[in-house]
Amino acid sequence: MKLALILALAVVAAAEKLPSAPIPVVAILRNSQINPDVLGAHSSDFEADNGIAFKFSGSEGVTGGANHVGEYSYLLEDGTVAKVTYVADENGFQPQSDLLPVAPLNPHPMPQHAIDQIEKARLEDEAKAREEAASI
Repeated sequence: MKLALILALAVVAAAEKLPSAPIPVVAILRNSQINPDVLGAHSSDFEADNGIAFKFSGSEGVTGGANHVGEYSYLLEDGTVAKVTYVADENGFQPQSDLLPVAPLNPHPMPQHAIDQIEKARLEDEAKAREEAASI
């Protein structure tokens, strides 16, 4: 117990010597919200003076969830604006942005034996589906 008290006092004493950075004040330039109405439609529009902006609109989806269409942006360290647009619905969250990574194109052509195997598997799947349909 005494050890815990001594450690706590040591931590407080050390923390007092740490430099404290001022907390920046961020002004809200725009903040508008429309809460869900009878049909579930809702929206929000927000912008702060530090470059952060967020805007979306939504409605109830066919399966009962919420569907959203929106965008958000913020300033990067180099001063450029990062912008993301998105759709969120029954198919999940689908963002679009120049910031998102893109898979490189395959620099090597697919070998013929691999193409032949894929075609063979496709033909076998079709034959199996026809057999199952005929047996029903």
